[in-house]
Amino acid sequence: MDGDTHLWLIRHAPVDGPRGVIHAPDAPADLGDAAAFAALQARLPADSVAVCSPARRTRETAARLGLTATEDDAFREQDFGNWTGRRHSEIEQELGAAAYRAFWNSPGTNRPPGGESFVDQIARARTGLARLPAGDVVLVVHSGTIRAILAIALDLAPEHALRFVIDPLSLTRIDRLESAWRVVVVNGR
Repeated sequence: MDGDTHLWLIRHAPVDGPRGVIHAPDAPADLGDAAAFAALQARLPADSVAVCSPARRTRETAARLGLTATEDDAFREQDFGNWTGRRHSEIEQELGAAAYRAFWNSPGTNRPPGGESFVDQIARARTGLARLPAGDVVLVVHSGTIRAILAIALDLAPEHALRFVIDPLSLTRIDRLESAWRVVVVNGR
């Protein structure tokens, strides 16, 4: 890496769909909050590189912000495998309350059936970060992706990184410097 990278991490707009569901990559974004989009767009640097996950909601959010974003699979949300598209309440009923709670007691390392762990997502995000250029880079991604990048930047255990609240259309700013990481703001609105 030559030079500092200033990361502008944006969580996509809310999903335009039911709550309590593990949404699939094709779930659309609710783009109706014009004031939130305008405020966020005003904070972004001009002439930045823009990257998004391949999910529909991140692509739509980036476009609504006026960004021409390149898709990068390294920044997609954690793959919940067979649980994708299902309600948490259905999964809990299927597994039983004790087994469901046991899964979420170690969410950093547990893998849903056919899916990946948060540790796996951190590894993917690390690969994606290594490809980013110096300068200002806007990433329109998911809450899990932002938490994964914070885990990398702060050298956090996966379970500790999962404690961050990352709201829709929030901005997290971190810098990758020559010798260290610097966190500017997390979950800014």
